[in-house]
Amino acid sequence: MTKQQSKPWPTVALALISVVLAASPGPDAAFASAPQLADAAGNYGITGASRIHFSVAQVGGGGIVGDFGKFSGNFRIDGNNIGRSSVEFTLYPESVETGESRVEDFLKSSAVFDSATYRTVTFRSTSVRQTGPDSAAVEGTLTARGKARKEQFSVKLTDWNSRQISFKIRGSIFRAPYGMDVGTPIYSNVVEFDMNIKGQKR
Repeated sequence: MTKQQSKPWPTVALALISVVLAASPGPDAAFASAPQLADAAGNYGITGASRIHFSVAQVGGGGIVGDFGKFSGNFRIDGNNIGRSSVEFTLYPESVETGESRVEDFLKSSAVFDSATYRTVTFRSTSVRQTGPDSAAVEGTLTARGKARKEQFSVKLTDWNSRQISFKIRGSIFRAPYGMDVGTPIYSNVVEFDMNIKGQKR
């Protein structure tokens, strides 16, 4: 019986590398599969599966963190011109949740949201500027406690299919212009919003 000669190691290694490369999607294929704003064109209603999270830092650490449990809104993505897209959003301060009833009562009081008098906080976009294939900067009018100001949020598309869509939205809002600067400077004058917005196509 003749002994079969084994293939030299470099030849085997090159063969394995070739197989792996052939089976792996190239960078262009990965980019093509990433969600893009233009592909998600349509009208959407914001669903209750969304999360509206906020935080206010405190000197020395800690601070206030919470969510709003009640909100509503809709948005439209114009696939031909993202700049013509629009957003309308309403949240209800009475639904604020922090895990501490004392803090929640304080936030609802006349010192902060005054939710008995001003039942909603609204945002209506005035411009949408695309910053990448899956991202945009949305500027609009935020109205709270009867005061309206221009604010901006960064938006990143994270997932979508033929019926549903998800975004990561962040924004930094100064409290003082809305008459909510109680507790400064011990508590930051800036409210950081970190939101996961889910939409259902209409």
